[in-house]
Amino acid sequence: MTNHRKTRRTLAVSAVSALAIAAMTLPTGTASATTGLPVVGYQEEGDATSLIDASAGALGSVGADGVNITADGTSVGQPSGAAQNQLAAAHADGLPAEFLAGNFSQSIGDFDEQAAYNLLSSQANIDNVVGALSSAVSSQGWDGVTIDLESLQARDTAGLTAFMTALKQALPAGKTVSLDLMNGQSADEYAALGYDLPALGQVVDHLVLMAYDQHTQASDPGPVGALSWQQQGLDALVSQVPAAKVDLGVAGYGYSWPPGGAATQVSDQGARDLVAADGATAQFDDASGEWTATLSDGTVLWWSDARSFALRRTMAANEQIHGLAVWDLALSDQIQP
Repeated sequence: MTNHRKTRRTLAVSAVSALAIAAMTLPTGTASATTGLPVVGYQEEGDATSLIDASAGALGSVGADGVNITADGTSVGQPSGAAQNQLAAAHADGLPAEFLAGNFSQSIGDFDEQAAYNLLSSQANIDNVVGALSSAVSSQGWDGVTIDLESLQARDTAGLTAFMTALKQALPAGKTVSLDLMNGQSADEYAALGYDLPALGQVVDHLVLMAYDQHTQASDPGPVGALSWQQQGLDALVSQVPAAKVDLGVAGYGYSWPPGGAATQVSDQGARDLVAADGATAQFDDASGEWTATLSDGTVLWWSDARSFALRRTMAANEQIHGLAVWDLALSDQIQP
């Protein structure tokens, strides 16, 4: 990953959970022939574009990560040539693509709430960043933008709504705006995360519930995103926004927690390889809808793979939401229709 965005996201959710809370969409594209639900496949900008081709038959769109605002909130980067390669691959497969714009900071290795506040509390900064994002969409041919501002607080609420409104108004006709949401477990918890859900639901085209990283490198071992935890967050969300605008974010990865050592993120195949090399046996935990295994040295693994995804697809269909979003194609099993 070029910016370790995924690694940092785990820390953001853990911090929120410790305080008050138990814990991606794009333009509508080709829906899955089997379920009728579009699937967003996320890519880091440096990932192999062949990953898009491999899952293209099941995808509705692609999200390319991405660019970040500056620490002072006055400006934002432009999608790199590598990100534009993801755009070209998506379009070659007949899929729309958005790029992600967030507040990840390389200097602190974290999503920077202060940077977000610097942006969202200043109309001049909002205008500058909106202008830059709109220019990138128009000049590079993107189908829209996904805003990935994380670790927000209640003080960011009004500014986030104003920013999303300005961005939607600034984009050319037919271009879409999506917003990534951390997984709150109630209306109050979503409000504490800086989301005025009724207002945002009226402004943006899609809301992506990042229903993963319930447990992370920074926590004790456990499911990446248990079914009950995801269901509660989804229920709270759709009680306040149109279900037809919601995508359920699903993990396509896992974590390895060695005893006394630093936990690491693992791909689905990487988790299976660790289990096989150890001669251990993995079990599918029906309650969480994920795989788990304990290796001979005490290392604990949890991961969410294709079988896990199928259960979340059923959840999404039952809730009659827009679709699903998988983070990310370089880590997950190939997405199947």
